[in-house]
Amino acid sequence: MSLRIAVLRGGRSSEHEVSMASAEAVIAALDVGPHEPIAVTIDRESGLWQRDGTAVQLAPNGNGRPQLRSGQHSEPIDLVFPVLHGPFGEDGTVQGTCETAGAPYVGAGVAASAVAMDKGMFKVFMNGIGLDTAKHELVIHREWQQRPKRVADRVGESIGFPCFSKPARLGSSVGISRVGEKSELADALDLAFAHDSRVLVETAIVGREIEVGVLGNDELVVSPVGEITYAADWYDYSTKYEPDQMSLVVPAEIPADSASRAREAAAAAFKAIDCAGMARVDFFLEPSGRVLISELNTIPGFTPTSVYARLMEAGGMAYDALIERLVQLGLERAEAASAYRC
Repeated sequence: MSLRIAVLRGGRSSEHEVSMASAEAVIAALDVGPHEPIAVTIDRESGLWQRDGTAVQLAPNGNGRPQLRSGQHSEPIDLVFPVLHGPFGEDGTVQGTCETAGAPYVGAGVAASAVAMDKGMFKVFMNGIGLDTAKHELVIHREWQQRPKRVADRVGESIGFPCFSKPARLGSSVGISRVGEKSELADALDLAFAHDSRVLVETAIVGREIEVGVLGNDELVVSPVGEITYAADWYDYSTKYEPDQMSLVVPAEIPADSASRAREAAAAAFKAIDCAGMARVDFFLEPSGRVLISELNTIPGFTPTSVYARLMEAGGMAYDALIERLVQLGLERAEAASAYRC
């Protein structure tokens, strides 16, 4: 079945460029299949949705088929494929727009997107189902402005140093700092608060960084475990996106029981927040063998060489087949949800 698919790209977050690269690959994959991809760019400054440079809006239609409207002109679409990273795209906001317009879409729903986007909230859910996370403290901007000494003392007593300071609702290692000692904490928090009003401070973990891909709605496909290795001190933005700075080993050369626990935890996390479609779940593997869940990305980087695509490929699903499966999962989820609408 041929579908008209609006691929959302860009967005208002600092991960705009990463989104554009991911979306280009998704559009290319859809273009060689039976579907018609329609590129819709969300402007970074204004937040306007644009189709070929013209502002458009996603709107419902009386016949049940959503529309992209521009003035008096409208064109029907069958599905929205959000390829957006960070706030105003991966956090439930765009998903809510799709729900309001009655537009089927790929990936997690409003609640799962919001929970996964907020690292502090996500850890509450994970601890609630018995999964281990790194020791952490959540710092609110107003608290930092009004009581900086109290915050610094609390972090020092509860977390200690070294630790990491990171915006709670951002990805791609933007705004993250390694804090070696207490005197470095203020600058690290100020940097993180430039991106978000909620900042997570968590202990620095000595361990290996492993990742798992998940695909599905109710019935899940869980990828082999991959391990991220890099020469830098930690997995920062340049290490993630500059050529030849990191490598992925999949399957990871780790004990079988550790791999099994990571895969089981990835599926459990996916289900716990009612995720759908896809996710890349990140973990730390400590020397003791303990597996700590770090975060779940509902819209991971999406080029054929991105970690998620390579994890799924190692599990036997090529990139084009992965894109097609996500399209079908989006339609299936919308059909299932329609039975419960008033």
